Amino acid sequence: MRVAVVTGPGEVDLREEPTPVAGLDEVVVEVGATGLCTMERRLFLGIKKIYPVAPGHEVAGRVVEVGDAVAGLPGVPQVGDTVTVDLLTRCGACTACRRGRSSLCKQPQGGELSDGTLSFGAGLADYVTVKAKQAYGTGSARIEHAAMGEPLACVAHSLRLGGLRAGDRVAVVGAGYMGRLHLALARQAGAASCGLIDLSPERLAEGLAAGAAWAAIPSEALAAGGKQDLVFVTAGAQGVLEAALEMCDDGGTIVLYGAFPKDVAATVSPDYLHHHEVTLLGAYSQEPEDWTQAAALIASGRIAEDLDALVTARFPLEDVGKAFDLAANSPVYRVLVG
Repeated sequence: MRVAVVTGPGEVDLREEPTPVAGLDEVVVEVGATGLCTMERRLFLGIKKIYPVAPGHEVAGRVVEVGDAVAGLPGVPQVGDTVTVDLLTRCGACTACRRGRSSLCKQPQGGELSDGTLSFGAGLADYVTVKAKQAYGTGSARIEHAAMGEPLACVAHSLRLGGLRAGDRVAVVGAGYMGRLHLALARQAGAASCGLIDLSPERLAEGLAAGAAWAAIPSEALAAGGKQDLVFVTAGAQGVLEAALEMCDDGGTIVLYGAFPKDVAATVSPDYLHHHEVTLLGAYSQEPEDWTQAAALIASGRIAEDLDALVTARFPLEDVGKAFDLAANSPVYRVLVG
């Protein structure tokens, strides 16, 4: 089978790998679509210098083989089913996993191809193999939607940790792909209102068209949306945390979902957090219960229109280099391969 390997900045090759066979508790999935996320962009631009590496962890496809130990078990996807797959390794034994926080599993992530090349998902391929428990059925949903299972699970994780409840006032900092997924899931969860904050007039306009209650540039956000119960930061930058604190109402929560540059620092008053009961927390990756919710939402079709609007382009695997170039060098939501 073919698998894409990033060999250096701006360089992507297709290599041949043995076609996988299902282990006793595994399924083999014929990949239908794989999303290119920030990690792939950083690899292609030379920001993240890990070469050679086989990336691609936002994967969906059709089950073509099921291991003997799980075949026929209730809930296990069977041959022919469309699935979204969780390629995160979770050891189940470390302190984080034992506490139910497997998103923070302390076992080093990644694997290897047959020639020793580092693998971070290796989902830009013809096939992937995963534990059956990490393949989630998406019903009759479009494969493009199923390929958004991993980022949707991350956003479900963010909303769960943030404690979003129906009737909450929500602001999302960043109107890119992850910001728009936060908007879609917050609306599904019954938020009284959900606004978007971004520097791009185009993305703010597109957010309003997608159902945002309001949209504003950072300097006008408080005037536009007022105080908020929940502020999700999907785009980290200098000054963003301070702005989020200004918007967060008493008893509210700020969720730092997006990564910040390592050299960014912020000034936060512990006394202010204490007297106003403001919660500040981070949300990273996803866990099995978030996958269950994400797959169910995809299968339901309730956010199909939201997901359709976020597919910027789709390329066949043989044009994976063109897909990387577009995703890395142009303003996009999601570029899919497959």
